[in-house]
Amino acid sequence: MLKNWYVLYVKPKNEKKVAERLLSHKIEVYCPMVKEVKQWSDRKKTIEAPLFKSYVFVQIAELDRKKVFEVPGVVRYLYWLGKPAVVRDIEMETLKKWLSNDTVENYSLCKLESGDKVAIKYGALKDQKAEVIEVGKKRVRLVLEGMGIVLNMKIRDLA
Repeated sequence: MLKNWYVLYVKPKNEKKVAERLLSHKIEVYCPMVKEVKQWSDRKKTIEAPLFKSYVFVQIAELDRKKVFEVPGVVRYLYWLGKPAVVRDIEMETLKKWLSNDTVENYSLCKLESGDKVAIKYGALKDQKAEVIEVGKKRVRLVLEGMGIVLNMKIRDLA
């Protein structure tokens, strides 16, 4: 039976719990995590946080898609052009490879503005096309065209 990767929208701050529950229901799930440094008034702490807030990926057959709603915290499927968003296997592999590579902070961006179209030249996301949504001092938000998802990237000071 053919299984596709779908994107689930889940309750905020429930990504890990939902992923664990889906696994216990024998549903293949992927919740990409990144390390972040959180600053409190008295200390800093490195935590693992979801790369995509409120989203997890599931690989499931079309006929079994309703099973995910048995899990508390699942809100709905993400739709793209009126149909449940399907993420291609190659895109999932690219995402997994990119996260395991841990070189995101090596990208440098210059003079980008909202609406700019870019092609990523290096790393695991090489040759991916994206549209710039927002450029901040330390972050840039891109929409990856092939995946139809928003990517928040932290920019490291290279000086």
